[in-house]
Amino acid sequence: MDNGIITPYEASPILGNITSTKSFQDGHKVINDPIHGHIRLDETTVGFIDTVQFQRLRDLKQVLDPAEKVYCQRTNTVVGILQLGSAYFVFPGGSHNRFEHSIGVSHLAGTLIERFKKEQPELNITEEEIQCVKLAGLCHDLGHGPYSHIFDNEFMPKARTGLGGWSHEQASEMMLEYLIDDNNIDIDSQQTNLIKDLIAGTPRSSSQYDDRGFLYDIVANKKNSVDVDKFDYIERDAQNLGLRSSYDAKRLLLYSRVVDNEICYHHKEVYNLYEMFHTRYSLFKRIYTHRVGKAIELMITDALLAADQHLGISKAVDNPEDYLNLTDDILRVIERSKSPELADSRAIMKRLRTRQLYKFVDEFLVPPSLVDKLTLDVITAQEIVSHQSDNDNLNINDVIVSRGKINYAMQDQNPVDSIRFFSKFNDDESFTIPKHHVSYMIPTQFQEVVIRIFTRNPTQVQSIQKAFRKTLHSICPGDCSSIDGDTKIEMNNALTLPNDFDHVMQSNKRRRSVLSSSQEDGVVKTWSADSCCLDSFT
Repeated sequence: MDNGIITPYEASPILGNITSTKSFQDGHKVINDPIHGHIRLDETTVGFIDTVQFQRLRDLKQVLDPAEKVYCQRTNTVVGILQLGSAYFVFPGGSHNRFEHSIGVSHLAGTLIERFKKEQPELNITEEEIQCVKLAGLCHDLGHGPYSHIFDNEFMPKARTGLGGWSHEQASEMMLEYLIDDNNIDIDSQQTNLIKDLIAGTPRSSSQYDDRGFLYDIVANKKNSVDVDKFDYIERDAQNLGLRSSYDAKRLLLYSRVVDNEICYHHKEVYNLYEMFHTRYSLFKRIYTHRVGKAIELMITDALLAADQHLGISKAVDNPEDYLNLTDDILRVIERSKSPELADSRAIMKRLRTRQLYKFVDEFLVPPSLVDKLTLDVITAQEIVSHQSDNDNLNINDVIVSRGKINYAMQDQNPVDSIRFFSKFNDDESFTIPKHHVSYMIPTQFQEVVIRIFTRNPTQVQSIQKAFRKTLHSICPGDCSSIDGDTKIEMNNALTLPNDFDHVMQSNKRRRSVLSSSQEDGVVKTWSADSCCLDSFT
């Protein structure tokens, strides 16, 4: 960028930050990954890694956040899916980056397709296809912006309302082409297009590979969402966050084969697949959708929006050279600046650093029968403020409404219904397995919707909660008639603020002050990630 916001990016030492590296005469390298152990990288893959475009991924946090929509009254826009690294501000173990994740995905993609080639020679898998699949896994996240999906799907729709359907997948294509051209990599356009299609998970109409459907299931499976991208991030996130993953990805890689041009799994792996989707759900429920992480996410968005006009952040997506230098470091650029135009943005960042966060106010787990009724067009900041008490004096700009979805990766559908299996008696025919043949303990609902309320003004928490609950009851007075019968609006009693809320909060602050000072008296203090949440009612 000409305005000097971001200094030119310099590539880090090759693979130096991930693990020890050993080079060989034929150009390949071996690294020791904490998740997958020793990974062999061929010369072509190393050629892609040793570029400034790929090294940029070292500066993009990996930990994800949920598919959630946020409505902001000030911009009058609905923001799309959010995935970003704000979880690191709540869970200190979530410091891993997209660099190592991308290498892990490439490794798993190569492992799977090479096994298919060895065990199913009738598939006639070529070395070119193997190379393209590995490179697709390596490059699938090249297009992410700062803090990943917070930039892609929350900041960008607000900053560039006329940009249309811009996505990080489009940016990945742009950055892939830039990487190849800028580094004079010897690869033809046909291979480049195949890599792009493998990242997208669907072949383009003119592709000569459109009859090789199983290739597109490896990195980004659009049929049932079982792919090596999930295999890596679920295990990597769980391990770095100190959690245990209850499914075995290695078994899924081992007990899979191509039947009728589709990747299928041994019938004994059906419960393992349910465990994978449940583990993903658990990560979303416990980590990615943490209410404090969401509050921080909203603050980062506000800080970027406040700085955009001066720094031209959103314009970087139009030029790969500018986008190359746009990483998570943009927040530090804002904080270091002395420019008066960035005063508002710096103030937000100071609040974030000193833990004066936007406050979580309330949430409502929407019954399935009311999902279509309680939308962001109905539950708005303006509607909530209109239900305030006479003496509350609420400001509409301080109310943020979010509507989040957590599911098994296929909206409200059961993804296992779309997975095909084979048996040891006949591995050339595939079939589906109904859930009642697996267990009667499997859920009947595969998606939940939660409406959450946040505020930029910590003094208005109780007033906004009361107004929000009045809003819900006004929209659904008494029992709400639905296709499933009567559904009553019931709030979580654990979140109900007491009438003497201010007194309680003052007492809590005094209690924490006493606990802090007690360390000098030899009292052992304990700390957890949730202790960072302060008064956010976690």
